[in-house]
Amino acid sequence: MARYYELKELETKAPKLFGIPTGTKLDDMFYRIEREGDRYIKKPLGGIPHLAVMNITGVPDTGKSVFAEQFAVTQANSGYRVLFVTVESPANFLYTALKQKAEAMGADFSRVEENIVVIDAAESDELRENVRALIDTMAYAIREKKTSNVIIDSITGLYEHKEVMARQIVRQVFNFLKKFRQTGILVSQKRSAQASESAEAAGGLAVAHIVDGTIVLDKKLIETRWDVNLYGLPLGEVLRTLRIDGCRLTAHDSKTWVFEITDTGLVDIISPLSDYVESKIR
Repeated sequence: MARYYELKELETKAPKLFGIPTGTKLDDMFYRIEREGDRYIKKPLGGIPHLAVMNITGVPDTGKSVFAEQFAVTQANSGYRVLFVTVESPANFLYTALKQKAEAMGADFSRVEENIVVIDAAESDELRENVRALIDTMAYAIREKKTSNVIIDSITGLYEHKEVMARQIVRQVFNFLKKFRQTGILVSQKRSAQASESAEAAGGLAVAHIVDGTIVLDKKLIETRWDVNLYGLPLGEVLRTLRIDGCRLTAHDSKTWVFEITDTGLVDIISPLSDYVESKIR
């Protein structure tokens, strides 16, 4: 039987709009508009929208996993439980990465250990190849450990040999996270041949059209005299950029930003690309 709602019936079910901190300057880039007197003003959310399922995409070595791990440590250190599904790297390697992140961020690692739950799909063919089995395992972990955030690194690893099923798999995961009221980070790979400004750069049609929003990470190798003059970096350096490619849950900054991965392995967002270039040519 078809079901419908009067709009007012949804009021009590509608999620509140507030931010879930990521531990990066990205937290200032999502905002909502509020009216104060005769003016409308922007108010930063302080993180990605609560209960959003965000797609973090980019070519290899752009910082996607670094961002996901920084988010996990930030949330766990604040006392919120995180379910981390590792599809690419075995769980013991993830432990080392999270410990290093916690030390670099000055977080209490004993608290981080207590609040992060890991499902190792990297070393389990059943979980990696059978999405139903993975979802059942995630449901058990969420109920038992009462998590509020889920990270899957990477969602691409669940359909790497069967891209024809990508849309179906991403939809299943998206609906599951909504049903269990989890804020989600899905890491996805894009091919190096896909231009960063194209639709494919947002993870392709399979992901970008389903999730609530996409954050695109990119990198540019400084390889010409023109690049040196424009970006003020020496030949052979890498310029990393980040942009929010869309978010249907709230307003957001649409500029391309420059960021770096620090010596301690953290994402540090520096400035809008336009400001960065202007500062280099003065």
